[in-house]
Amino acid sequence: MERLFPMFVKLAGRRVLVVGAGAVGEAKISSLLDTGAHIRVVALQANSAVRAWAACGAISLEERAFAPADLDGIFLVVAATSSRETNGFIFTEAQRRQNLCNVVDVPELCDFFYPAVVRRGDLQIAISTSGQSPLLAQQIRKRLEQQFGPEYAGWVAELGKLRREVLGSDLTAERKYELLRSLTGQGEFNFSLRGQRRGESDEEQ
Repeated sequence: MERLFPMFVKLAGRRVLVVGAGAVGEAKISSLLDTGAHIRVVALQANSAVRAWAACGAISLEERAFAPADLDGIFLVVAATSSRETNGFIFTEAQRRQNLCNVVDVPELCDFFYPAVVRRGDLQIAISTSGQSPLLAQQIRKRLEQQFGPEYAGWVAELGKLRREVLGSDLTAERKYELLRSLTGQGEFNFSLRGQRRGESDEEQ
């Protein structure tokens, strides 16, 4: 298998299709909800969570069988039905139209994979085994969650603010680079963390 090209994709405004709305489909839909994508779900029967998302307008839902025309204008598709034949048919049609497709739990029928992800605000660490061992990816994710705690969310946000200030300054390009590099050091992180804790302590008082 060729090596995957790791990247983070902006889905805001793009049309995404999920076929299947059981427990597996629900998990895949859930991971897409905050991306800004236009999520369309087609399923013979949807569970209560998926119907609730449709009721509040977070997704569009059609409870019927998949049709090839459902792929028209779609950026990527996730096949999450309980039927191997249906999932294979979706993949074949997606390949014919050059839609990016993921057939859940079938690595050979995937153009992309869902990684295990550690999220700390704007910091995202994605782990993939190219579909070879999702359980290993999950174990590594748990280790990284311990290494990179919730406090990193505030630090990354602060770094973003400082970066914009530095880039907008009159410093030389070399000095900007040196300063930005120094800001990401462990000492700066510890300093920022102490500031966060002081702020939390003040609020409690």
